Amino acid sequence: MNDTTQGEALDAGAPSRPATAVVVGGGLAGTTAALALADAGVRVTLLEGRPRLGGLAFSFRRDGLTVDNGQHVYLRCCTAYRWFLDRVDGADLAPLQDRLDVPVLDAAAKPGRRLGRIGRTALPVPLHLARSLATYPHLSLAERARVGRAALALKALDPADPALDTRSFGNWLAAHGQSDRAVEALWDLVGVATLNAVAGDASLGLAAMVFRTGLLSDPGAADIGWAHVPLGELHDRLARKALDSAGVRTEIRTRVTSVSRKDNGRWGVRVPGETLEADAVVLAVPQREAHDLLPKGALDDPGRLLEIGTAPILNIHVVYDRKVLDAPFFAALGSPVQWVFDRTAASGLQDGQYLALSQSAAQDEIDAPVAVLRERYLPELERLLPHTRRAAVRDFFVTRERTATFAPAPGVGRLRPGARTDAPGLYLAGAWTATGWPATMESAVRSGVSAADAALHALGRPRDHLFELFEEAA
Repeated sequence: MNDTTQGEALDAGAPSRPATAVVVGGGLAGTTAALALADAGVRVTLLEGRPRLGGLAFSFRRDGLTVDNGQHVYLRCCTAYRWFLDRVDGADLAPLQDRLDVPVLDAAAKPGRRLGRIGRTALPVPLHLARSLATYPHLSLAERARVGRAALALKALDPADPALDTRSFGNWLAAHGQSDRAVEALWDLVGVATLNAVAGDASLGLAAMVFRTGLLSDPGAADIGWAHVPLGELHDRLARKALDSAGVRTEIRTRVTSVSRKDNGRWGVRVPGETLEADAVVLAVPQREAHDLLPKGALDDPGRLLEIGTAPILNIHVVYDRKVLDAPFFAALGSPVQWVFDRTAASGLQDGQYLALSQSAAQDEIDAPVAVLRERYLPELERLLPHTRRAAVRDFFVTRERTATFAPAPGVGRLRPGARTDAPGLYLAGAWTATGWPATMESAVRSGVSAADAALHALGRPRDHLFELFEEAA
């Protein structure tokens, strides 16, 4: 059934009744879909099983501090997430760098060569990175030259080419002369944080998308932004305020048990004690939960959702009794430490300093006891940050997201479904769907845009400038 026919079917017999939709899931994907539908005049109910919105990008309270479950950043090229921040009036609370600048500390390097920087100038692509690469102390002159040639070859790839999805990024890098050191000190430094996988475990298609879009599309594309307030302020409080203003009925602590097509052609969404009827339903939940809720016939092969693997992220939180880091963040080499962020002000800490370590692709440590992680990471911080040697540790704790993202393994592209299902009026959203992006906040928002766009098209409702701006996401 094509979209026009779907729209006619959904509207048939009730021309004066406002179109209705139920969005299942209150993460970034679901919140985006709900806002976009409501902005177009659809009457929306948003259902979230947890006691808060925000999905896997949330905050909680601990000993007087407001703590994010993990560090999340975005880039200037993340136009959909930037729209989301604007839409919830949160852009000023998560500003971007004026210009890309990433301090890179090598714990194993000799004095004088420990600190390098990845940054840009205002020159056109790819010259905007030339000075940073030429002076990067963590690679030899020959390695830097080979990195430049590989970057130009990567820029020539088409991330949408299905053949790239079947290949390993690591194998491609090796074929293009990249040493193990170059992979560690540059390609994985960026790739692990964005893909949640080392190069050898990542799809070439997704890696090409990340590096082409972030580093090789526009001089400012990779400028980094991050929340200067707790994530819950953006993704829960401000998001809920925006939903309320848009007329969305938001129900938290409400678990959906089934979704089914009714005899009248509408959808029934079952929650404890009630069945909600709607013209359209958006399932904005993780792939395994979506699989369990999908009615028979909604996808040709629903089992492929269960083939999409997951990857963990481990977050280590350390509170010191004094300031030990002057920069807002840094990346590390020669150490198990990956990225370290100063979360002192955002958490509300008044005295001392609070550092958050973001450890992606953490399969080997995700279940390690806190005592083991403490014994491993505190000495590593002392190697990287000498001021920690004189500081007392007030608190050390860990947050674990065992299924933080989908695994971006070669071949995952063929498993990711689009927003539309084979069941008219039923749509999918989530960072794991076919957005073309890895599992990021940007991918989540884009998926919500795609689902809302598909639903509005089927309902015959107008699609405003949002969908023109993000046409490629639909």
